[in-house]
Amino acid sequence: MKRSSMLMISLLLVPMLACAHNFQLQQRLPPIGVSDKGELNYANEAFSYQDWNSAQLVGKVRVIQHIAGRTSAKDLNAPLIEAIKAAKLPHDRYQTTTIVNTDDAIVGTAVFVRSSLESSKKEFPWSQFIVDSNGNVKKAWELQPKSSAIVVLDKEGKIQFAKEGALTPQEVQQVIEMLHQLLK
Repeated sequence: MKRSSMLMISLLLVPMLACAHNFQLQQRLPPIGVSDKGELNYANEAFSYQDWNSAQLVGKVRVIQHIAGRTSAKDLNAPLIEAIKAAKLPHDRYQTTTIVNTDDAIVGTAVFVRSSLESSKKEFPWSQFIVDSNGNVKKAWELQPKSSAIVVLDKEGKIQFAKEGALTPQEVQQVIEMLHQLLK
């Protein structure tokens, strides 16, 4: 009797573990700010950081990519990022926001992660890059360590799609189609 009760409780908890984030469709992201590092800017051939918070995510359709500061996490959703690049979405109405949790980087590699982000900012100046040195966003959004999360926001900042972990090819296609619909 005791063993079957434990099994039943375990089975009930499995879905919560698989979907640990606290995103809700048609709602805004849980509010969070990043002041240690923050948004990476590039102007006059110099990099700087400024405070960032999730309230700034209105006005454009967006894909938010939250990733641990590890190559393995970045690679999880590389197919989506490549599909977004290929879609050539209008920069005046669409923006990719990449939030990198350098607190969840392999020891000693955070400086290399930031260097990689600086290269990306030079190559894609219209994209937004946030460096979260303390893992505040991961904590506020209840995300898994060593992973990646993708969130699609409409121009009002409401969640239209959210998933932690690697997207399937079908989900990549779904996100691209959704972005085109939201940009109409």
